[in-house]
Amino acid sequence: MFLGLDIGTSSVKALLADGEQRVLASHDVALTVQRPHPGFSEQAPQAWVEAVISAVDALKATHPKEIAAVDGIGLSGQMHGAVLLGADHQPLRPAILWNDGRSHAECAELEAKWPDLRRVTGNKAMPGFTAPKLLWVARHEPAIFAATRLVVLPKAYVRLALTGEAIEEMSDAAGSLWLDVGRRDWSDAALAATGLSREAMPRLVEGSDPAGRLRGDLVARWGMAKAPLFAGGAGDNAAGAVGLGAIRPGSAFLSLGTSGVLWATTDRFLPNPARAVHAFCHAVPKTWHQMGVILSAASSLAWIAGVLQTKESALLAPLGDKPAAPSPVQFLPYLSGERTPHDDAVIRGAFTGLAHENGREAMVQAVLEGVAFAFADCRDALAAAGTEIAGADVIGGGSRSRFWLEILANVLNFPVYRLADGETGGAFGAARLARLAVTGEDPLAVCTPPHRIETIEPDPALAPAYVEALARWRALYPALRSAAG
Repeated sequence: MFLGLDIGTSSVKALLADGEQRVLASHDVALTVQRPHPGFSEQAPQAWVEAVISAVDALKATHPKEIAAVDGIGLSGQMHGAVLLGADHQPLRPAILWNDGRSHAECAELEAKWPDLRRVTGNKAMPGFTAPKLLWVARHEPAIFAATRLVVLPKAYVRLALTGEAIEEMSDAAGSLWLDVGRRDWSDAALAATGLSREAMPRLVEGSDPAGRLRGDLVARWGMAKAPLFAGGAGDNAAGAVGLGAIRPGSAFLSLGTSGVLWATTDRFLPNPARAVHAFCHAVPKTWHQMGVILSAASSLAWIAGVLQTKESALLAPLGDKPAAPSPVQFLPYLSGERTPHDDAVIRGAFTGLAHENGREAMVQAVLEGVAFAFADCRDALAAAGTEIAGADVIGGGSRSRFWLEILANVLNFPVYRLADGETGGAFGAARLARLAVTGEDPLAVCTPPHRIETIEPDPALAPAYVEALARWRALYPALRSAAG
């Protein structure tokens, strides 16, 4: 038996899989995000640990024999978050999350301090990454920076709490701007540029490597026969790729989670930061990937549901399964700024084209289309980096909406695929990595693609209308940028 733990932004998921890779059960525990100032995004690290314990408690209550037989545990985690720990390995402040934009000024400072940053890390400095956050803390909270002895990413903090060991793996570390991504090792120059050294970093392993064992009190709490072995695990997107079997070069998927990702697997390090394309290590050895990232994907739908004080499902139901035409309203989904291709931490979202005859349905469709248009920007940025995508699996909570998938296929002009388990990719990928750590099997033998239950092709009748709508939408960003000053 194998347990996958996905430390997300909006929830923690625990998933139980057997030796045949069948998902036996899963349980989610909700998380909240604190926004103490505009552009800030924080969480209490201990909340992740408490949510993990609660989720596994729930699985033990329904599947006690299976939990007792768990051999391995894998971790998937939200990327880029900065968890600053003191000498006692306790958090010194709330974690600064991936969608926090406060450190945009420090990005320019970091690139000036270390001109080789883009070449070595494969990425440009952006506020979402971890390293600029440490420069912000050093400037605005110097006492906390001075007390910092260890900096870890969210899932590494959970591992530390559950095993007592400070260990990180390549895919998550690659999103810190402290990793030499081609060499798969910490960069001393990168660390020095933020006033740190290797002593402040966890030990590095591959995502499929052994990485600690569960501490004894939790083994007893969950009635386990032995202390399960942890795998290195993966950043959330790499874990989703492992769950989808996207470990072969040329594999692609689209994630409609809180944030949005358009992913392509590569067999070598292919940096191209000019268009804000991310080039990271994969969670399996000798493999890398490229990503286009948007900061507000399914969270855009969650936002408008909150504004309208209704459930997301109630907003989607009246739309049906397929659009008849693009919405007359347009939406820019920059609620937390944007990454690919704009790298703009201060831009914010907008509706345009509103008229008296436009109601809730037109606005909701505009939100879905705005996210799809942002993915089109990612598609073109990846193409400029030499990666053409012929089709993509879709994972994440947004994959439940067939209407949204129809929009995506039309806007991106390639087929998208619905999967049987489109919502469990990250946790399932973590469980697969747990199995690899325990058994030492070939990743290609274990990480096979899931069953595709439907192929959604672009509708030729709608193609001209969506090409025109995308062009109008793209004209809005420069105007909004100019108005923002």
